[in-house]
Amino acid sequence: MNYTNPTRLQAAILDWAGTVVDFGSFAPTQIFVEAFAEFDVQVSIEEARGPMGMGKWDHIRTLCNQPQIAERYRAAFDRLPTDEDVTALYERFMPLQIEKIALHSALIPGALDAIDALRDKGLKIGSCSGYPAVVMAKVVELARQNGYVADHVVATDEVPNGRPYPAQALANVIALGISDVAACVKVDDTWPGILEGRSAGMWTVALTCSGNALGLTYDQYKALPADKLAAERARIVKVFEGSRPHYLIDTIVELPAIIEDINARLARGETPQGC
Repeated sequence: MNYTNPTRLQAAILDWAGTVVDFGSFAPTQIFVEAFAEFDVQVSIEEARGPMGMGKWDHIRTLCNQPQIAERYRAAFDRLPTDEDVTALYERFMPLQIEKIALHSALIPGALDAIDALRDKGLKIGSCSGYPAVVMAKVVELARQNGYVADHVVATDEVPNGRPYPAQALANVIALGISDVAACVKVDDTWPGILEGRSAGMWTVALTCSGNALGLTYDQYKALPADKLAAERARIVKVFEGSRPHYLIDTIVELPAIIEDINARLARGETPQGC
């Protein structure tokens, strides 16, 4: 039996915050700031956004590894943060996140129509996130109340390694019964999420304006002058450069057109691994 390249996409693996819900990805970032503050360590929202896309324990560890934050921790506790300290921060972060997730649960404008268009093209909808399962359960329920139900959900603590490892994306492939990773597209607003898709052998689409990279509300995004928006897009393209996304678009609203383009490329024999 010979291998044959897929000729059409079979699934889209969508991120959650900044991709389908929570325009600007505020739910996780603000809680990192608040959790550190409860330990008398100041972290700015810009610093908190840096490792976005990782699992939350790894995110906190990465923040604590930054010299300026490690020094603030040392000033407060007379020692550098250990893994036990990271776990203590994580354990404070979790109830705060669960408590406040509903404040940033609105669907991104146009997301439902875009996802319906993908389903009309025959795609299954998988999903994954940097949230652990206990938070994902609440995110999923809030999204259901707003009309969005993915075909499968994988939380970061349901696999051996979270992003940028490919485990969550590949867990969706298995659960959805997809025949080839090249028939999948991973859509995300963070560079770890794009690396996840790349490492899984999928097509990748980076979102430049709806998520962590721009970090604005929908109204703020729409109010940006054209020259300022163009400058922000150029900055964000550089943020994603190392993760090598196949496509960059502003929001999920533009995704159906990208799906058509990928299907045309697959029909010509192109694969994501070769691009």
